[in-house]
Amino acid sequence: MSHPLAAGPPTRGPNSENFPTASLLLAPPVRARVLAFYRFVRLADDIADSPGLPPEEKLRRLDVLEAALSDPATAVPEAAALAAAGAGTEEARRMLSAFRQDATQHRYPDWAALLDYCSRSAAPVGRFLLAVHDERADAIPAADALCAALQILNHLQDLSPDRDRLGRVYLPEPWLEEAGGEARFFTDAAARRPVLDAALDRCEALLDSASSLPRLLRSARLRLQSAVTLALARRLLSRLRAADPITTRVALTRADFAAAFARALLGAPSDAAIVRARVAAARSSFALGMASLPAPRRRAQHALYAFCRAVDDIADATLPEAEKRRFLAAWRAKLDAPDCALSRAFAEACAAYAIPRSEPEAMIAGMETDATPRLRLPDMAAFDLYCRQVAGSVGAMSVRIFGAPEAEGFGLLLGRTLQIVNVLRDLDEDAARERVYLPRDLLAAHGVPQPVLDGPAPALLAHPRTAAAARALAARAEAGFAEAEAMLRHLDPRPLLPARIMLWGYRRLLSRLIARGFGPPRERPRLSPVEKARMAAFALRLAAP
Repeated sequence: MSHPLAAGPPTRGPNSENFPTASLLLAPPVRARVLAFYRFVRLADDIADSPGLPPEEKLRRLDVLEAALSDPATAVPEAAALAAAGAGTEEARRMLSAFRQDATQHRYPDWAALLDYCSRSAAPVGRFLLAVHDERADAIPAADALCAALQILNHLQDLSPDRDRLGRVYLPEPWLEEAGGEARFFTDAAARRPVLDAALDRCEALLDSASSLPRLLRSARLRLQSAVTLALARRLLSRLRAADPITTRVALTRADFAAAFARALLGAPSDAAIVRARVAAARSSFALGMASLPAPRRRAQHALYAFCRAVDDIADATLPEAEKRRFLAAWRAKLDAPDCALSRAFAEACAAYAIPRSEPEAMIAGMETDATPRLRLPDMAAFDLYCRQVAGSVGAMSVRIFGAPEAEGFGLLLGRTLQIVNVLRDLDEDAARERVYLPRDLLAAHGVPQPVLDGPAPALLAHPRTAAAARALAARAEAGFAEAEAMLRHLDPRPLLPARIMLWGYRRLLSRLIARGFGPPRERPRLSPVEKARMAAFALRLAAP
């Protein structure tokens, strides 16, 4: 006999979901309750996702399901089983509100609206599992973050099927505009990729917030299942970074499940391990300097780097400006209330090495400058302020971690000088984002006319007088390196080894930039493998006791 409410046979079962549902990791009595909850929610979800039902019929059936939750004599077997299980009715009601939304809403205005949807379509699952295991309330934020990440990863997997079958697109409309509009997003892989990567960055941030969940749980079985789920989510995220879900089906394999289970048996990674992995993935030359530090200071410097990388990635992401500013504001809030692996590790570093809050605030303010869709710095004073915010802050924080707080002036100077080299190295890359860091007054003083200053960034970079302004800025960097070396003669050089390594490497980059010249074409200079090996050897030799 067919089900009176079902839109058809169940589209999935508990063993065919992307992530563990009523898995064998759970105790049998708990698993029975989870299955009752799952079957009710699956019925409701399939109604909302049916391409053959009109919205008004979906809403009618969902209303019947909700009424059944309050009816002790209900004839709906899924509702009766859920009531008999003794848990989950309130979470099911919350999920029904999301399914009603699915019946009528097909687009989203921003990330906050998508997260609100996830708070009703996914978070109740995590909260139900916490409730049936009698877990503490302090696990709820991490569970909510994990459920939101899983939901959005599923949305990214199913972008094309959701749009083709149901007319739904969960990525916010302003994000699609960053790719040139919805139609171009779905047809142009090159335009689509940066937006997908920005969404994956947000999923990774949610997983960082969820990373503490296994450590917060008392139930060994639920702890293991949450660790497996986290590992699977990170594997799916990695697969989505490497492949295009619009042109190919991106899915987890049995090997992924086996690897995630094996990884979970070792325990959930610590905050320090997550930060260390983030630093390794960045493959930055800064890692060579950090390698020379003793372990506690190295962990703190890793945390500082991860913080800087996180806010810089927000500013550089292909996102609407309003979203960038919201995400940066969220990081400012994390300075007071750390809620993820990165912010917790950074908070520990700040506490251990007396880093004043004003320094990470300065970094975030600099990233807010970068968040604008078209950046021009009016004068050298604005340039100096920007360098102080995004690089001087790193120098001031780093010398404290190195154990040389008396070298703050050196750290500020070196940070500013390294930033000048970054600006000169990245002229064309920044211009592609409509960013020009060469100050307008410097450009004007070297003969760049007003119409060019007001025009598009690539044309400004192509003007023959721009190279002269860049050379003048390079001269400031040369003077900065010379002054930094002079300051070093009056400081204890041993704790400043990482800074000395970076000074050596960046000075070579600057020499290469000057020798290359600043007119087009501008090939990006890099340190050779031999030079990087020399830096590593220098670090290990001088770090040895």
